[in-house]
Amino acid sequence: MKTILFQGDSITDAGRWGTDDVHLGLGYATLVKAELTFNYPGQYIVQNRGINGNRIVDLYARMKTDILNLKPDVMSILIGVNDVWHEFMEKNGVDADKYFKIYSLLIEEIKEALPDIKIMILEPFTLPGSANEGCWEEFRDEVAKRAEKAKEIAEKYNLTFVPLQEKFNEVAEATTNDCWLYDGVHPQAAGHELIKREWIKAFSNL
Repeated sequence: MKTILFQGDSITDAGRWGTDDVHLGLGYATLVKAELTFNYPGQYIVQNRGINGNRIVDLYARMKTDILNLKPDVMSILIGVNDVWHEFMEKNGVDADKYFKIYSLLIEEIKEALPDIKIMILEPFTLPGSANEGCWEEFRDEVAKRAEKAKEIAEKYNLTFVPLQEKFNEVAEATTNDCWLYDGVHPQAAGHELIKREWIKAFSNL
């Protein structure tokens, strides 16, 4: 059996029950698990260790317990919006250059410890909403900087990159933003389904 590990912030966490690998939350990790384990029963163990509020520095700090010790065959990472959001809220964000440096350290140390792991890098995304009301343009630009750095990480280490921002832009054109991201950051069920579909496309090409 192959182990798939989801890592990230609240978008990945999505209300999961601690380290209970049965209840992975209400988000895209559960949707991916449902599709894979339905189509390929007995072939995958799916784990979710996303944590609400995490920035890249928080993910790096818990790498040993929540990544290396689990020894996943495939890992999916979605991280970056809190590196921006926490700066606006608490002046405790992570700038784009440091985000890139810490992300690089994370990937290098994971690949050194788990040389056969396959890693998927998901693009951070946002839409206008209550979470970024009053600072939308700056918030959008800063998230875009983290998205570009995430893409650079994927290219630097020859990892799979999963674009998401343009997908959210496209679907939001015909509706209201909160159909997809209820506050401009956190997905509705349809938003999680969008992520799942893009994730499955990328996974099928690993």
